[in-house]
Amino acid sequence: MNTNRLDVGNALTTRHGAEAARSSEFELLGRTWTLLPGVFAPTLTMSTTLFTEWLPYPVNGSFLEVGTGAGVTAVSAALRGCATVTAADISAAAAENARANAERHGVRDRVRVLRTDLFDAIEPGTRYDVIFWNSNVINAPDEFAYTDDLQWAFFDRHYDTHRRYLAQAGRFLEPGGRLFLGFNSLGDRVTLTELAREAGFEVRTARTTQGQVGDFPVEISLLEFV
Repeated sequence: MNTNRLDVGNALTTRHGAEAARSSEFELLGRTWTLLPGVFAPTLTMSTTLFTEWLPYPVNGSFLEVGTGAGVTAVSAALRGCATVTAADISAAAAENARANAERHGVRDRVRVLRTDLFDAIEPGTRYDVIFWNSNVINAPDEFAYTDDLQWAFFDRHYDTHRRYLAQAGRFLEPGGRLFLGFNSLGDRVTLTELAREAGFEVRTARTTQGQVGDFPVEISLLEFV
């Protein structure tokens, strides 16, 4: 982890905090969405738009989004034909935001919102056809201290959350189910590959493009673990 990436993450946290403080709505993917204070603002990066467009939604199947934020991808999954969708986030503000957007777009009956740390609140035996997480890609050092809730959208200390995601996700997948991660070049692909191998997965790049996160040029990738 280098200082430059820490600086980029801190700059993104500051910018997203300012946007969330002044905005109550945003336009994305041809729809108007609610944005609550303290929630990641999807308009300031390309990632939410790209991943929401790239993901293979299981029509009439089940979809889980970890770290749903404002709920754009989860709501879009329901609008694109998923029979059941779970939108999960550790943040109370994000969970409330996802509920508001599911209601706003008429899919509250198909979108269940959970406040949970990864899979902790999901009932044992629950299975999904597709699981997706747009991850907090910056691998922060052990001494990193979270001082703002929005930092969780960008930083993962010692890649502990990535480790748990890969170690636990398999037990929540249907046979033949698919596991995805939204990633970009601010992340630590070497460590991610090692963690995937430990969990019995191989990492494949499903889609990738050059883009931006805030004002910073990055390679944005949808990764699949197989």
